[in-house]
Amino acid sequence: MDWTQTLFDVIDFRSFSNLWFWIMLAVVWSSASHWVLGVPFDMVLRAKRHGGQALQDLEDLVRINVNRLLYVSHVAGLWLAGFVAFVLTGLVMLAFWYGVELAQAVVLIALPMTLVSALSLRAARRIERDAPHGEALFRLLARHRFWTQAIGMLSIFVTAMYGMYQNLLVLRGL
Repeated sequence: MDWTQTLFDVIDFRSFSNLWFWIMLAVVWSSASHWVLGVPFDMVLRAKRHGGQALQDLEDLVRINVNRLLYVSHVAGLWLAGFVAFVLTGLVMLAFWYGVELAQAVVLIALPMTLVSALSLRAARRIERDAPHGEALFRLLARHRFWTQAIGMLSIFVTAMYGMYQNLLVLRGL
C-alpha cells in the first residue's frame, strides 16, 4: 500500500467538492460581516438601543481598533501591500495559469477579503479624520457592514458558480 496515495485519498484536495471548503467559506464571510472594524456588530446595536455606557464602550473599542489598524498601516503598510500583492499574484498564477484547484479556492476567498480589508482601512481613516460619535458612528459602521456583506454575497455567488463549473468539468472527465 502506498502511504501517499492513502493520504491523498483521505484528504481531498479538490476544494470545490469538499464540504469543509464550503463550511470555511461560510464562516469567513459570516465572521467578516459580524466583526466590523474589529467590533462585534451586536455591540453596535446594543449601543444604539441603550446608549450610555454601551455607547461609551463602543466608541472606546472603535477608537482602539482604528488606532491599531492605522498604526499597522503607517508602520508596515507599504511592506504589507507589497507582500499581499506578491502572494495574491502567485496564487492567481497557480490558480488560473497552472490550474491548481486549491489555489483557485484560496483566490476566491482571499481576493474579496483583500477588498474588505481595504474598505476597513478606508473606514478607519474616515473615523480618524471625522471623529464621528453616536448616530454618525452607527451609520458609518452600518454602511461598512453593508458593503462587506455585499462583497461577501457576490463572492459566495461567484465561488458557487465557479465551483459547480469545476465539479461539472471533473464529472465530464475534462
